[in-house]
Amino acid sequence: MPAQKLKEYLDNLNIKYITLSHPLAYTSQQIAAITHIRGKELAKTVMVKIDNKMAMVVLPASFKVDLELIKRAARARTISLATESEFQDLFPECEAGAMPPFGNLYGIEVYAEEKLAEDNEIAFNAGSHLELIKLAYKDFVRLVKPRIGKYTTSKVPAF
Repeated sequence: MPAQKLKEYLDNLNIKYITLSHPLAYTSQQIAAITHIRGKELAKTVMVKIDNKMAMVVLPASFKVDLELIKRAARARTISLATESEFQDLFPECEAGAMPPFGNLYGIEVYAEEKLAEDNEIAFNAGSHLELIKLAYKDFVRLVKPRIGKYTTSKVPAF
């Protein structure tokens, strides 16, 4: 079960959360549509390499990451999107591209878009393309300790 590590972590800390099962979906926009969660309330995780070190960027599903904003925030020399082959081994219990935004469980720094704070809850992939976890945004911030900032500039076109 892909979400087991995360669920055990949350259970051990007595964090309240719900698990939402959904039909198979691979993109955050598809997941938002089939679960009836608005795109700005569903968080997606984008993997980037900052000065050749892997990092997570967590942002609303309806937005696109702006690499230059992250590069400035990190005071980095280089930044690029990571390929799936570069990061899939870091999340052995997760399906490719469905890792939860809990970089703290994997020794990976997390950057979170400030727009996520506009909602009281955050929903995200739970390690599979069939399940989401939803919990209080304040719990996410307290546990993950992301670097919060402006990391997006435009919305993804809706379909």
